[in-house]
Amino acid sequence: MIFFGFSIASMGQLRTVTGTIRDLATQDPLSSCSIRVIKSDIGTFSGHDGSFSLDLPAGLSQNTLVVSHVGYSTDTIRVRDGETHYIISLKARQETLAEVVVTGLSKATAIRENPAAIAVISTETIETTIETNVIDVLAKNVPGLNAVKTGPNISKPFIRGLGYNRVLTLYDGVRQEGQQWGDEHGIEVDAYNIAKAEIIKGPASLMFGSDALAGVVSLFPYRSLQKENILKGRVLSEYQSNNGLIGTGVRLMRNMEHWNWMTSCSYRIARNYTNSIDGKVYNTGFDEKNLSASLGYTRRSGYSTFNFTLYDNLQGIPDGSRDSLSRSFTKQIYEGALDHVKDRPVVSPSELNSYQLSPLHQHIQHYRIYANNHYALGNGDVDILLGFQQNVRREYNHPTDPGQAGMFIKLNTLNYGIRYNFPQISNIEISIGINGMYQRDKTKNATDFPIPDYSLLDIGSFGFLKWQKNKWIVSGGIRYDGRRLSSNDFYIRTNAATGFNQHVNVPDTTQATLQFPSLDQRFKGISWSVGATYEISDKLHVKMNIARGYRAPNMAEIASNGLDPGAHIVYIGNRNFEPEFSFQQDIGLSGNFRGVTASINVFNNSVQHYIYLGQLVDDQGMAVELVHGNKTFQYLQGSARLYGTEASLDIRPSWLRGLMMNANFSMVMGNNIQQEFNGKGINGEYLPFIPPVKVMTTVQQEFKTKGKTIPSFTIKADVDFNGRQNRYLALYNTETATRSYALINVGFNADIAYSKKHKMLFQFQVNNVLDKAYQSNMSRLKYFEYYTASPNGHLGMYGMGRNFCVRLEFPF
Repeated sequence: MIFFGFSIASMGQLRTVTGTIRDLATQDPLSSCSIRVIKSDIGTFSGHDGSFSLDLPAGLSQNTLVVSHVGYSTDTIRVRDGETHYIISLKARQETLAEVVVTGLSKATAIRENPAAIAVISTETIETTIETNVIDVLAKNVPGLNAVKTGPNISKPFIRGLGYNRVLTLYDGVRQEGQQWGDEHGIEVDAYNIAKAEIIKGPASLMFGSDALAGVVSLFPYRSLQKENILKGRVLSEYQSNNGLIGTGVRLMRNMEHWNWMTSCSYRIARNYTNSIDGKVYNTGFDEKNLSASLGYTRRSGYSTFNFTLYDNLQGIPDGSRDSLSRSFTKQIYEGALDHVKDRPVVSPSELNSYQLSPLHQHIQHYRIYANNHYALGNGDVDILLGFQQNVRREYNHPTDPGQAGMFIKLNTLNYGIRYNFPQISNIEISIGINGMYQRDKTKNATDFPIPDYSLLDIGSFGFLKWQKNKWIVSGGIRYDGRRLSSNDFYIRTNAATGFNQHVNVPDTTQATLQFPSLDQRFKGISWSVGATYEISDKLHVKMNIARGYRAPNMAEIASNGLDPGAHIVYIGNRNFEPEFSFQQDIGLSGNFRGVTASINVFNNSVQHYIYLGQLVDDQGMAVELVHGNKTFQYLQGSARLYGTEASLDIRPSWLRGLMMNANFSMVMGNNIQQEFNGKGINGEYLPFIPPVKVMTTVQQEFKTKGKTIPSFTIKADVDFNGRQNRYLALYNTETATRSYALINVGFNADIAYSKKHKMLFQFQVNNVLDKAYQSNMSRLKYFEYYTASPNGHLGMYGMGRNFCVRLEFPF
């Protein structure tokens, strides 16, 4: 409420701007066009005759309108003193002009003007790409972005071969803090409530601090822009045949003269997914619930929004155990020395087909409350963020006591940030700011302790400058970060009544073991970037960027010493680690021509003090099992180099309106450049989880009809090709070679008018049409295997087979 109070200022007279929006070629009026003011919640939509009226408060710090409509190129209009009426013509999208993005790198900037490699995924693309989670949606549309998966609903973003705590995920500007160090710890967001995403590829520590070494995935929820003072909303429902996914989402919103609010909720449930090799893959179902609400207030000098989200997920985690002859999945019913993988009972058909999860599953809850504020201050403007989030993770791994969590941790995070944008002076824009977080992580009633309780304090300050003149745009900045990690002595002992370990506190440490000695460590680092964009012509641009990124080690990398039951891995940390620093060079070329848009980007990234995992083995090279049935990995530190290229081609021929052909290409190479691995190839030189060459091609045709019931429909087909991965980490059987594969997907979308004012979006899509059996080297399930050979020649688990998907959206 303190930040809401920041909006108090003297009221000025409203200025009304009106206009009409038309199709450039036909001069037909365009209804439902979005008109909004950059960097504000002020906006409206055009009526049935293309007209609009928008009230702009006097003294508004931004005076640029963004006008957009599905199927048309976005336009920007600068509101000038003395002009109150505008005639705006939008061009049918035969070429993809640069969209306006608001990433926090500086003030709102067109993509082609920013030297960093940025991709924007629109609402239309998100809503028409049917996957099982939002990270998979983004990975399907952004070259250079991939996902490490642990089943259908757990996908961790990787950018250019780097992931985990090297990729920072933002939700509405708030950094996502949910134990990202874990292999099977996904992103806790509502996939039905994401309106737009922006992906920054490359070091982005300058604005966001530690953990943005590889880049940023920024997710934006829906917001109401149309100030009509009427209730609006949407009901969504979907079904996917392969795993029986049933999903429903409801969103309500209202935008009044000053106040606006939005609320949404969703529920998704799925059983085990299927493929032609494994049949039903045991314990891959989930049960996910979401709730969010937003309240905003707009005044003449800016706006404030107060937001709340709740995420609650029951998530199955497979362990891959099977019968050695039939390859049927088995389940664990005993523990410790009594548990023999070869003697586990086979999972029954009723269990495989049930929506009921195994007793051995995870329960993840994530709560988020935060306030975003943007106000004019003097001739500049200020952005203020304050947020609190809590992540609660329970991992149940005791079949003899299903109600006892193996891991039970609660992470509380306070996020803060303030940035001031100076008024533009002589083609120069300057921003300064400070941001960071404070965390407390505490173990509850658990039996396994991979990391100790700890507290963390992050604080960083930055300055950013952008200069523009003639055909040049130059931008850059510098940042200083500091982090303090501290924890007390952490003791455990065996509970005589249960036989499980338990955490005990000082002074009650009789017969206890000191698992985690206390620590108090400080890390600091300087990050910077400088880049330029040169306009060769109005259709051709070249970008160059050099950046130094910084990442402080997380608590798992420093102090872990125990079993993560969900990952089935014992982790061992190293307290002598140094912060990671990356030095990356980017150069890109983009062109926007009539009917054709193309881009290519090349990058080279060197990472000092690179932290990676190595399997612990004995003198005979055999895997060490500190906990029965679980591998042991130790965090190590060295140096790495990653390099590669990304390219995209978008063709929209003028001779056939509605036709769109698109191709994305990405390739990345990753090497551990420590001297001991020089020339060793798969035996230590290659980094793990490096995506293979990937080509995504799409052909789509939209048809306009004269019918009132179905005014338009679209058919599309795409091919997702993943090349063979021979550059893998074979050391200690960490990875194996992965064959190439191609997945063919087809779809049909249609607008169906169900009243005079409303239309329904109907989507039908078939993923993996040919029911291709495949394994991705980015899937952890490929390596969940207890045997060295199998009677059918297949090891590990395969990806999802053919999947029929139906989705209905009812806006009102």
